[in-house]
Amino acid sequence: MRISMSWSMSWAGATLLLLLAGSQPGGAQSAADFYRGKQVILIVAASTGGGYDTYGRTVARHLGEHIPGKPTVVVQNMPAAGGLGAANHTYNVAAKDGTVITLFQNTVPLEPFFENKQAQFDAARFGWLGTPTAEVALYMFWHASKIRTLKDAQTQEYVAGAAGAASTPAFYGRVFNQLFNMKARFISGYPGQNEILHALEGGEVEAMASPFWSSLKTSRPAWYKEGKIRFLFQYGGEDHPELRSVPRALDLLQTDADKTLLTIAAAPLGLGRPFGAPPGIPADRLAALRTAMMATFKDPAFIADCAKQRLECDIPTSGEELGTLIGRAYAAPADVRRRLIGMYQTGSGK
Repeated sequence: MRISMSWSMSWAGATLLLLLAGSQPGGAQSAADFYRGKQVILIVAASTGGGYDTYGRTVARHLGEHIPGKPTVVVQNMPAAGGLGAANHTYNVAAKDGTVITLFQNTVPLEPFFENKQAQFDAARFGWLGTPTAEVALYMFWHASKIRTLKDAQTQEYVAGAAGAASTPAFYGRVFNQLFNMKARFISGYPGQNEILHALEGGEVEAMASPFWSSLKTSRPAWYKEGKIRFLFQYGGEDHPELRSVPRALDLLQTDADKTLLTIAAAPLGLGRPFGAPPGIPADRLAALRTAMMATFKDPAFIADCAKQRLECDIPTSGEELGTLIGRAYAAPADVRRRLIGMYQTGSGK
């Protein structure tokens, strides 16, 4: 009788523990159990057809295989306000359970740095996941433009295309207008890079201040070879081996103060194509997403997919490293930050 009663109490206790475990939220459920059969939304903070969209869709094709439970990954474009719309949505509205991730425009994490009141987020609180590449940007003119040299751009007004005031083309256009006393007049409102490139072809604009070389090689691979575009300078990380004849913006500046400012202003290019998640998602799911992202970047199938599309995916950076890069930018010297904020606010009409 004692044996029978003891066995019954043990069985009842075990059953109670199982029931309690099953009733606990999220934490008792493995990442694989959570993601199995689910759909992960990948928000791309840019319009379709451009570089961000191409990178986002390429990652989406492979990422699900590396997330525990192998969920389906679906792309959703959200190009509003030069990428700020997607960032604000991710931070304030998107589900914080690990089913929404975002490919940010790389200047957007620094919008709070510039005291942009439309940036309703704390960049340090996003769950940064990683990037497949760092970027080299270019100051580009259409071949029909009268601007052929930096001196031309300093003495003659010309029209450049941009998206929102916070977009990459608008921001770097303002920086170079002031660093080099260039005479760009901006037409804003294009949804993304692809539309600006169409505007170049159609003669609506003459220039774009920040196309990434990785994007141009993908979306318009023949333009440079055929002489349809020309570059005044490149900026970002290391000199690109395919652009050895294009001067570096840093080398054209005259003072150390200007060089320091451009180095900090160009910090977003080190973020490449930054993927991140909303703040507050469970730690185990954030860890699973970070691991999955880096595994995707090393996946031979993903690397082959990149090569097929002429995408540069050879400088993967982890989410933790992205967080460190963003932290360094926010730690810029106060005088440099004030000067950059002045550029930003004057150029954006604030």
